Amino acid sequence: MDIDLTGRRALVTGSTQGIGYAIAAGLAAAGAEVLVNGRSADRVEKAVASIGRANVRGVVADVASAEGCDAVLAAAPELDVLVNNLGIFGAKPVLEVSDDEWRRYFEVNVLSGVRLTRTYLPGMMERGWGRVMYVSSDSSVVTPVEMVHYGVTKTALLGVSRGFAKAAAGTGVTVNSVLAGPTHTGGVEEFVSELVGDELPWDEAQRQFMREHRPQSLLQRLIEPPEIANLVTYLASDLASATTGGAVRVDGGYVDAILP
Repeated sequence: MDIDLTGRRALVTGSTQGIGYAIAAGLAAAGAEVLVNGRSADRVEKAVASIGRANVRGVVADVASAEGCDAVLAAAPELDVLVNNLGIFGAKPVLEVSDDEWRRYFEVNVLSGVRLTRTYLPGMMERGWGRVMYVSSDSSVVTPVEMVHYGVTKTALLGVSRGFAKAAAGTGVTVNSVLAGPTHTGGVEEFVSELVGDELPWDEAQRQFMREHRPQSLLQRLIEPPEIANLVTYLASDLASATTGGAVRVDGGYVDAILP
């Protein structure tokens, strides 16, 4: 397949590291003009320099706030591809999650994407082409007992993306969620350490984590971020013109169902 995104303007939220960084790099490699986003100017600059392409620039903004959304809009008045990747996670017993923590998770994981979609989707529809994606998770379908608050926000993204896809019906704009499985990122390394301890070498700790906490995985290893980026890059292309309103899985077979 020849995926050519030359001339497409893309934003990937929360893209200074991990899955978001890999997605930004993947879209840029396919030719898109990519905006890398983060809250820290230093981290944004480092990510842009690390990708090392002339078609990549940065925008410093906390997109979990209305002010951050406005800052992004000022930097990019129009987009062709919006990847709502920003998200936070952490282990905590559900009975100990406070109202403020619930609100924070919804603000960051759900409302940031809703706000940006509401901002950019009308222009995409008017121009007759666009791609909106929400990076969801296997936790949207298989709620993890150690972080119910996180799982619930990822479940919400499935409904949000389906609803916006209906709003964009017949316009040439597609809206999808991407169900990412357990993925190897710096944050997940810390999460694995919280659950299995930090005494073991990483490869051994990873295997123990998958065996004890994610035994459903058919891959039996953590997914690497570029593997998520490959699917997102495809969905951002003309080749995926008939895929919309879906929850597309790149979960290593973790969700034990034929459909989500």
